[in-house]
Amino acid sequence: MNTPNTTYDAIVIGAGAGGLSAAARLVAAGRKVLVVESLDRVGGRASSEKIDGFTVNIGAIAIELGGVFEETFNLLNVPLDLREPSPATVFRIDGKVINVAKGGWGMLLGTFTKQAAKIGTKFADARAGDLPEAKMTTKEWLAQYTKNDTVHAIFRNLCAAIFAANADEVPARAFLTYFAVKGAFKRFGFCPRGTVGLWNDLADGIRKAGGEIWLNAPVTELHAQDGLATGVTVMKDGMPTRVHARTVISNIGPRATVDLPGGEAFGREYISQAHSVPKPSANIVINFATQTRLVDVPGLVTFGKTRRLCNMGELTATCPELAPAGWYQYVAYAVPIPAIGDFDEKTEIEAGLQDLRDEFPGFAQAKMLSVRVMRDGWPAQRSCAGFDMPQTTPLANLWHVGDAVKDYGDGGTQACAYTGREAAKHATAHLDVSRAEVTV
Repeated sequence: MNTPNTTYDAIVIGAGAGGLSAAARLVAAGRKVLVVESLDRVGGRASSEKIDGFTVNIGAIAIELGGVFEETFNLLNVPLDLREPSPATVFRIDGKVINVAKGGWGMLLGTFTKQAAKIGTKFADARAGDLPEAKMTTKEWLAQYTKNDTVHAIFRNLCAAIFAANADEVPARAFLTYFAVKGAFKRFGFCPRGTVGLWNDLADGIRKAGGEIWLNAPVTELHAQDGLATGVTVMKDGMPTRVHARTVISNIGPRATVDLPGGEAFGREYISQAHSVPKPSANIVINFATQTRLVDVPGLVTFGKTRRLCNMGELTATCPELAPAGWYQYVAYAVPIPAIGDFDEKTEIEAGLQDLRDEFPGFAQAKMLSVRVMRDGWPAQRSCAGFDMPQTTPLANLWHVGDAVKDYGDGGTQACAYTGREAAKHATAHLDVSRAEVTV
């Protein structure tokens, strides 16, 4: 086994949004950091691939502007290459496009139910801290105020678009925390090089600041002693390589982390929690292109009554270079029923495709680029909002980042960047204490 002499301040397992965010903050603070990634690219489940001359995103496409995510790039003086659509989001209901930026939720819901004002009041109550009890689902909460099918369809598709789960799976407390308290996802943009372009930029910034990133380097064992992680074994260039570290940050999710050889160091109770507490949620990502524009909207479209389709974006409206000349490129998201639990892939894919056929007759002439089902070990969300685990672990110097340990009611890439910031804070504090003890 190869054993380099270097001991890193931090090893980050996985180069997804949370892992790269944590690494960026640590190298910006002058720490010696190694990121190890099993794939041949960075970005994890929010990356891109080339298909027939099209740059096709694998997972997330809309990256939030402002906040912790943009701050992370700024720390390394890395430009955030995003183009912001305007309007950012619209709704398409019964074939009509509704721009809520002009009238807000009240205007949208008021079109379909007389209870719009009451629902709006409940959003205001949530902002003041009056939230439903934890077990009530979004569907149950909404049913108290309206039975209107269209309103329920809108809320279902909002849950699906943000949390990759259905309204009867997302806690109302988490839904209201996200939309009413956090006020999230108001501004976002698309990267003209595909989402992977952002991660490549951040990875380059990490390297320039002195950090290392090993690709095609899966972790094969976790090492721990006396309640502390001491490092990992990585397959590098076909050779097992033992790497020592003062702190470890995992971006592969609690379950995959405890399942590593050596994971028994976490203890039985924690291992059981890592297997049972997070609720992975699934979605179906449909990438396609047409030579006739289906809908003239530059941002994201959220749908009303559909079988499974929740939202869609035409990326070439803001980033034409993603597709060959003469093509309009789309990504559509369908969320299965159930999204948390087992489902029949063939049936759920067909339901999403039929929604596209019903909404857009021109879809019949579309060039299909890919249909990706994100589930199980490679899900849309490692845990649905409201079912996350803490970032801390029984190993005092190991923390999780990513979408299984989000802040309550959080979602999106911004949530992963937030976990990266918090893990970097924990690691820095631990390193400072350790250094002080050595000095004494």
